[in-house]
Amino acid sequence: MRATTLGVVLLFAMTGCSSAASRLPTAQVTIETSGGPKVLSVEVASDPASQQRGLMFRRELAPNAGMLFEFHNSAPLSFWMKDTVLSLDMLFIRSDGTISTIAAQTVPLSTTPIRSTEPVRAVLEINGGRARELGIRSGDRVLGTIFHNEN
Repeated sequence: MRATTLGVVLLFAMTGCSSAASRLPTAQVTIETSGGPKVLSVEVASDPASQQRGLMFRRELAPNAGMLFEFHNSAPLSFWMKDTVLSLDMLFIRSDGTISTIAAQTVPLSTTPIRSTEPVRAVLEINGGRARELGIRSGDRVLGTIFHNEN
């Protein structure tokens, strides 16, 4: 990781070892949307090595799957798509579990930074266009795993 004036930049430029990715812990998250709850099965990347590797080199991602990047504290974040061949939707999530912003249909293999608009605690990556298909929007709530939401 490399710090910038906007916060932490994650560089996805390590090995493409798929066996390491399969050993990540998994969890279910529920996103409360206006159209009802959407349940996703996610891999949880909560350490620097798994966060750097991310979804690099993956050729497919199941429709209701994703990767949740848990940073333990809120900070401005910036990602890039270097070595990531899938288009992704990046859901930037505040510490209270609400979705701050969504970077939709990111460009595969791009080194252009994709930044959060405010400090966030987590980022959920799903297939590009899937957030729109599921009716997920900014302001929706992510429940489960790291988020202790109060109703």
